[in-house]
Amino acid sequence: MRDLIGEALAGIRARVHRTLLTALGVVVGIAALVATLGLATTAGARIVSHFDELAATSVTVLPANDGGPERAQSAIPWDAPQRVERLNGVVAAGTMSTLDLPGTPVRATAVVDPLASDVTQPPLVAASPELLDAVRGSLLAGRWYDQGHSDRRDGVVVLGGRLAARLHLADVSQSPAVFVGDRAFTVIGVLGTVERVPSLLDAVILPDGTARTRFGLAAPLSVVVETDVGAAALVAGQAPLALAPQQPDALVAQRPPEPEATRAKVAADTQALFLALAAVTLAIGAVGIANTMLVSVLQRVGEIGLRRSLGATRGSIALLFMLESALVGLFGGVLGAALGVLAVVGVGYLRQWTPVMEPWLTPGGALLGAVVGLLAGIYPAWRASRIEPVAALRADG
Repeated sequence: MRDLIGEALAGIRARVHRTLLTALGVVVGIAALVATLGLATTAGARIVSHFDELAATSVTVLPANDGGPERAQSAIPWDAPQRVERLNGVVAAGTMSTLDLPGTPVRATAVVDPLASDVTQPPLVAASPELLDAVRGSLLAGRWYDQGHSDRRDGVVVLGGRLAARLHLADVSQSPAVFVGDRAFTVIGVLGTVERVPSLLDAVILPDGTARTRFGLAAPLSVVVETDVGAAALVAGQAPLALAPQQPDALVAQRPPEPEATRAKVAADTQALFLALAAVTLAIGAVGIANTMLVSVLQRVGEIGLRRSLGATRGSIALLFMLESALVGLFGGVLGAALGVLAVVGVGYLRQWTPVMEPWLTPGGALLGAVVGLLAGIYPAWRASRIEPVAALRADG
């Protein structure tokens, strides 16, 4: 075996350029495999970290009878944000109530035209000024209302970004108005992004004080709370008592469950996609090795005949070519694995991600290259072993 390995290495070194070109397919395939698996793991960890962080810092407090016939009899007080923000671990808190006003259209003009394209019936949400921070929202234009607007019951609203686009009210510099039924409200801002309650992008949002006066809102219907990481369970246990000390059982604090199933599905789907692409590339590399080794057999018929005439068996000839093919694959695997690791690190650096890779991925990529080379060399080795010494020497002559 030592002699065969030495002969295989000598054969590879004798044809350096051909060896490099032969290994190129394996290099690309293994590099793509390592890079895609590494990037899939890194991207999956990044996605899951964002998802987990949002889930682990979110608490919603609702009346215990939320959605029932006693929905208006909420035990949440109007100063709920101030009460909740006094709890340890709370970053921001705001009240949010969806008003039940069926058949109330929202228009961008005072003219009542049922066929007009600017008539819609979006959700009407009453919220405290603190809600913007609690839902991690940002404004596309204008400003968010403050406590003064709520205390004065001002007729102002903030439109969700998607709703503003449908009503053609993205520019609020001229203080445009929207009509909720027959009531006019001045648009002072447009909500651009929101991480926790995406439905707000399609809603009309007004101060809770205004909703109390103009729409008869008796009490807030929910409290959205953002907490520090790790504090959600503590806040969920304390919030009902802080909001309704006389009847804490009238409130329910909800936390999203751990997204373990979602995490696994994201990682599996991402890896499956990238693995399919890498497998195709690797298969192309294997075909390249097989073709090159087959051509090498045809070019080395005289050498094969001489070896056979000197006593080499069919098995030793086949093993020699299989070793050459496996060594070419191993070389391509090592180089491809190194390039794949560099690609993962480079993408992580550019995107400011933390590269995450399985410890077996790099050596596994190198060994996979050797296996691919070995499998690709089986048929050429078999062809070489079937060449008879006399026929080989006569063809060479």
